Amino acid sequence: MTPKKPTRLLLAGLSLLLSASAWADFSASPEEARGIAKEAYLYGFPVVEMYKTLYAQAVDKGGPNFKAPFNHIGNTAKVFTPKDTAIITPNSDTPYSFVWMDLRAEPLILTLPQIAEERYYSVQLIDLYTQNFAYLGTRSTGNKGGHFMIVGPDWKGQQPVNIDRVIRSESNIAYALYRTQLFDEKDLEKIKRIQHGYKVQPLSEYLKQPAAATATKIDWLKPTATMTDSPELFRYLNFMLAFAPPQDSEQALLARFAKIGIVAGQPFDLKTLTAEQRKALDDGINDGKAEFAAFKKDKVDTHQITSGDFFGTRDHLNNNYLYRYAGANMGIFGNSGDEAAYMSYFVDSTGKPANGARHSYTLHFAKDQLPPADAFWSLTMYDAKTKLLVNNHKKRYLINSRMLPQLKRDADGGLTLYLQHSEPLKDQRSNWLPAPAGPFYAILRMYLPTPEVTSGQWKLPPLTPIN
Repeated sequence: MTPKKPTRLLLAGLSLLLSASAWADFSASPEEARGIAKEAYLYGFPVVEMYKTLYAQAVDKGGPNFKAPFNHIGNTAKVFTPKDTAIITPNSDTPYSFVWMDLRAEPLILTLPQIAEERYYSVQLIDLYTQNFAYLGTRSTGNKGGHFMIVGPDWKGQQPVNIDRVIRSESNIAYALYRTQLFDEKDLEKIKRIQHGYKVQPLSEYLKQPAAATATKIDWLKPTATMTDSPELFRYLNFMLAFAPPQDSEQALLARFAKIGIVAGQPFDLKTLTAEQRKALDDGINDGKAEFAAFKKDKVDTHQITSGDFFGTRDHLNNNYLYRYAGANMGIFGNSGDEAAYMSYFVDSTGKPANGARHSYTLHFAKDQLPPADAFWSLTMYDAKTKLLVNNHKKRYLINSRMLPQLKRDADGGLTLYLQHSEPLKDQRSNWLPAPAGPFYAILRMYLPTPEVTSGQWKLPPLTPIN
């Protein structure tokens, strides 16, 4: 049935209004939009990648990776295996504890117990941009424990007298990621006792006062399979930016983002865009991916840049969004350089990608040239396709410094490790780190690295294919 004329006029007027609204939100030309989308993709990817973990660990109560609700601690007293999929490039040396913090209503008090001096532990405090804004633990506050108050960007109260330190987050949603060193599987019961001593309380509960008024309920967005690989990313970015007041250094950048509809707390609806606008966003995202791929090949794979450049405070990163993106892409929630140094094996000594289907490899540390770390070091194997630990019948996912007494030394006192898919010769099996039958990478982590690491004096030995 054909609508009557007044109805047709009303519909036409509504259509024009909707169209104008879409263009008002998206004021950039297609060419300009492509450039902005590239910037916004590199800027926003870590935020949205973090949202995946937040949703899995603190929102999706029926999900396999749920840990604890907001402002409660979830402990994992076990060795990480290939079945753990919530965090890419996971570390299997230090069982994790997790606290997703909602700081809108009031601060949180994190209480740490006293821990034996020989055991390393840390609490990494991460804002919603994936920046490490502070640390607690062995390096920064010692092993004696204490009470630490984490406050949001808008908090204006007074510090209680018995609080050891007040730490401010620039975002109201933040993450506390605890690592407690595990010596071996027999050590798990001690780990559980230590984790039981990690306490989390709202300030009012800690002071035994009436609870603060609750913050507005959050209507969390359900993740999608393409949320970090398509313009859908901007919908989740708008959502998350509502929890972080804009920084002065980013005002001009955020004004530019607004030209393609990226505004904190506002909806981002791809359906309102024209095909040309949508293509501009897709092209911009592809440009961002291409820039990272070239950067990784030229700078990361050749060890010209280390993980210490990718993780740290906002001041340390100095708004270098490509670096922040690289950290989130290759191993989100990585440690700052003072806390740990990560060195990666993506390619072998000939410059070709490491692949267990094509080669077996050796890694040789000369005598007195083992990784220099005041806490411990660890070499972990990952499947390059999934970025997760590699399933193998030995259930060996890493080799670390505490395993040295069980490893076979070379005749000259050096140490040779075997990274390969097939089981090596009998006298090499103690030093075998199983690789997948396909692309892989390995990460060397040094906790509390010595100055030789940060200065570049200590050199990473090459991954050498066996002919």
